[in-house]
Amino acid sequence: MYLYLCGLLLLYYVYRWFRELSTVPDKGNKYVYVTGCDSGFGQLLAKTLDSKGFRVIASCYTEKGEEDLKKACSDRLTTLHLDVRSNDSINKAAALIKDKVGEKGLWGVVNNAGVSVPSGQCDWLTIDDYKFMMDVNLMGVIAVTLSVLPFIKKAQGRVVNISSVFGRIAPTGGPYCVSKYGVEGFCDSLRLNMHAFGVKVICIEPGFFKTNVTDTEILMRNVQQLWDKLPQEIKEEYGDDFVPKVNKVMVDKFAKLPDADLMKVVNCMVHGISAEHPRKRYSAGWDAKLFWLPLSYMPSCVSDYLLLKDAVKPAKAVN
Repeated sequence: MYLYLCGLLLLYYVYRWFRELSTVPDKGNKYVYVTGCDSGFGQLLAKTLDSKGFRVIASCYTEKGEEDLKKACSDRLTTLHLDVRSNDSINKAAALIKDKVGEKGLWGVVNNAGVSVPSGQCDWLTIDDYKFMMDVNLMGVIAVTLSVLPFIKKAQGRVVNISSVFGRIAPTGGPYCVSKYGVEGFCDSLRLNMHAFGVKVICIEPGFFKTNVTDTEILMRNVQQLWDKLPQEIKEEYGDDFVPKVNKVMVDKFAKLPDADLMKVVNCMVHGISAEHPRKRYSAGWDAKLFWLPLSYMPSCVSDYLLLKDAVKPAKAVN
């Protein structure tokens, strides 16, 4: 019986592999809009799609990001400024895209822009900290998607949203996981709603990769800034040695986790855009496949134990 089930599983993966080999034709006439192209995944994706012949519309937050891409890519690539927190900026970008794609429509949008700070203990944060990250990581994704969705429906194209394994399980406090859980929900609802129009919605769930989101220097600086603003009462609950202990964990353990091979994520994005039959979800990175996603399916008592057993405890912890 077990051999029979293993055989069926093997056949399924062979069939899926073969089915996913075919790519869409006429790439030179397909426009793809990518957000967050200043660095990291977005910049690498824009370069990769350009090299494959797609017409890339790369949005950047900085002028330097735009200049770097123009130097590295062909004249098929177009850059524009975008602040995903601003409806005015989003609408201006959408108007430019409408003029550029014309009757062809927009083949794809890749919502890659995102931030990871401020992040910290839930009781260290204010509602404004939550609003800032939600505006970028969730509301920005929704607003950008809705601004170009009519053009994507015209092309029967794709929406690719970059979530995270932290959209499946929440090992940290603060708004990051909340925003990524929201992206997962948006992907699921949009995928069902757009099925009738031939639009495919893809969710990418990376594990730990070496980008600004996982930069330990940025994260440690963020923790210190939050600590400095805390009331004395909360500082006493956590103890003066709490931040040094957290920083030690980041340096000794967390800094070693991120994978430097960003192409593992970018290849998932490219497949979502270019494959005739893309997957609905992609988990990128061995830590995502072998630890985080399996952990997300475990009973909460098990996942809580594994996540808490080595966690830094406050000075006045009762457990």
